[in-house]
Amino acid sequence: MITIIGTGHVFNLAEPVSFIVKNTWPDAVLIELDVSRYMSLMAASKGGQEEAGAKAPEMSAIYKQTSRYQQRMSEEYGAELGGEFLAAVNAGKLVGAEILPIDTDVMEVMNSMWAEMSVKERLRYRMSGISDSIGGRRKVDKVQSEFADNEEAYIEGMRRRYPTLVRKLIDERNEHMAEQINEASGRFSNMVVVVGDAHVEGICRILKDPEVRKIRLADLMDQERLDRVKAMVWKGDAER
Repeated sequence: MITIIGTGHVFNLAEPVSFIVKNTWPDAVLIELDVSRYMSLMAASKGGQEEAGAKAPEMSAIYKQTSRYQQRMSEEYGAELGGEFLAAVNAGKLVGAEILPIDTDVMEVMNSMWAEMSVKERLRYRMSGISDSIGGRRKVDKVQSEFADNEEAYIEGMRRRYPTLVRKLIDERNEHMAEQINEASGRFSNMVVVVGDAHVEGICRILKDPEVRKIRLADLMDQERLDRVKAMVWKGDAER
């Protein structure tokens, strides 16, 4: 059984993610982080510095811009950036699960994306960043609603406007993370995978294991739907 949870990194989702992981009793928890970001997250959660010898890489301008925006938006939602991953890790460790970071190095991906973008796509990306910054939480809510209403149309619209971005940040990372999940499925019989919601369908299309339970961001954001998810998970836990 693979339970894949689609999240939004700026939303306050630590509690429902923790509940799902603890009551699923997985053998492994797989998260959308690379090893370096995972180590940084764990060090920050302990209020300390990174382990000796684990030097933080120099951030590029495009990565800094994205990180600053996500940090600001998470604060507007009263969330801790990466809080859903930390919740999944802590809940996983509580039930004795192995923790597996499955993402590729996003900083390298973003640098590569920027290098491959056309001038027009770079300009559109810059203008979008300004629009997002001005729109703030209202813009994020609008995007999340449009994505939930028609995911396929939203992604295709993004692909037309930002072909390099979608290929590098979504398509190629989907392939990498799906490969990691497929490899892990040979070692673990019950896994929880926590990734951004935009990755869920793309990853699932590549997975070899047909038994996948999807819990989407829209399920976590709506209280009635979340209650149904919790009841489903709780029932499964009680049956064990």
